[in-house]
Amino acid sequence: MSGNRTARTAANQAAKERTVAPRAPRGARTARIDRETTETRVALCLTLDGRGRYSVRTGIRFLDHMLELFARHGAFDLTVEATGDLDVDQHHTVEDIGIVLGEAVAAALGSKRGINRAGYFVMPMDETLGVAAVDLSGRVHAVTDLKLRARLVGDLQTELIADFFDGFAQGARANVHVKVLYGRSSHHRVEAVFKAFARALRVACSRDRQLGRMLPSTKELL
Repeated sequence: MSGNRTARTAANQAAKERTVAPRAPRGARTARIDRETTETRVALCLTLDGRGRYSVRTGIRFLDHMLELFARHGAFDLTVEATGDLDVDQHHTVEDIGIVLGEAVAAALGSKRGINRAGYFVMPMDETLGVAAVDLSGRVHAVTDLKLRARLVGDLQTELIADFFDGFAQGARANVHVKVLYGRSSHHRVEAVFKAFARALRVACSRDRQLGRMLPSTKELL
């Protein structure tokens, strides 16, 4: 009996850690962005130096799942509350969440001194192999190459995944390239790319002790 109670307590604590809005550790790089338009409202809090905790509600369950994966694989603490005109289309909600997430990354990084700046990751997901590369260069460009045939993955319109990454690149002022090399399942293709993106971004945002306070650019501007 006591063993079952201990197991339930541990499971409840794990669920609580996933769903309760995370509090940033002292000294952590964090940002909160609120964006409201006639089409959407997005409130987002991001801690780069986190533990992979999340609380995500966007109204699109598959997008929730991808953002949860993003937080866990990037070791970011992430809270997202979004509402939008989903009765019209998912486009505004998906794109605006990407923009706000990018803005939060830029705000949390501040001057970008001492960071790696760029990162890449190759992520397997069973039969699928996804690749992501990120450069926090101050230049905006995104390339999304998933070769998805399905119109929907879960409840998410697949054509909008490119809009999400375009929005992120715009908000973060970054280069973002995501690509699926091969794979059968549309679900696995999207999941592999989001995991790879999270891990690539984690590398790009990480501090490089050799750089100290140096800016990772010969232009001295990012």
